[in-house]
Amino acid sequence: MIRVMLVDDQELLRAGFRMVLGAQPDIEVVAEAGDGVAALELLKTTEVDVVLMDVRMPNMDGVEATRHVDGPKVLILTTFDLDEYAFSAVKAGAAGFLLKDVPPDDLVDAIRVVHAGDAVVSPTTLRRMLDRFAAQLPAEEPPSAAELTPREREVLLMVARGLSNMEIAGRLEVAEGTVKTHLGRVLAKLGLRDRAQVVVYAYEAGLIVPSHRPKV
Repeated sequence: MIRVMLVDDQELLRAGFRMVLGAQPDIEVVAEAGDGVAALELLKTTEVDVVLMDVRMPNMDGVEATRHVDGPKVLILTTFDLDEYAFSAVKAGAAGFLLKDVPPDDLVDAIRVVHAGDAVVSPTTLRRMLDRFAAQLPAEEPPSAAELTPREREVLLMVARGLSNMEIAGRLEVAEGTVKTHLGRVLAKLGLRDRAQVVVYAYEAGLIVPSHRPKV
C-alpha cells in the first residue's frame, strides 16, 4: 500500500484527489494539510511514502516545505505557466512535477512511478521547462563532474538529453543493467537524487546549452 499525503490550501482540490486515489487498491490517503508548516508537523507522526505538494500556499510554500521533507518522495503540483519557482523544488529533492489538471490515470501512474524510485517528469519535459525558466534557478555552484569516468559522463549527457536507459543502452551497445549501474554511480558522485536532478545539474554546469547541444 502506497501511503499518500495531500498538501494543498484548496480543500476542494484535496477532495478531488482523495476521491481519485481512494478508488485505487494500492494507494491510501493517510494525511492532508493546507500548507507546508502543517504538512511538516504531520510528517513527524505519520508514515508517508509520497507527498503530493502544492506550490503556492500560505505560511510555507511547497518549495520551502520540500527542502525539509526527509524520507517521503515529493511530487510538486504546478500550473506550469504561473509557478516558475516550482523548478527550485527539484534541487530541494522533489521527484518531479504534475499539472493541477492532470488526468486521473496519469496522477495515479505518477504516484506509483515515484514510489518505485524514479522521476515522474520525463527529462525532455523538464528540459523544455528549464529552457523557459532557467533564470529562476538558484545561482549556486554545481558539484564538479571531474570525478566521473568518460563513460559515466556519456551517460549523464544522454540522460540530460532525455534518453531512456534502454535508448542509452542501444547507443552505447551495452546491457540496460550496465546503464543503470553507470547512472547510479553518477548520482552518487554528484550527490544527485534522480534523473530530474541530472537534467538540472547538466544545465547549471553548462554541459547542456539551450540549443540542446552539449557544450564543447
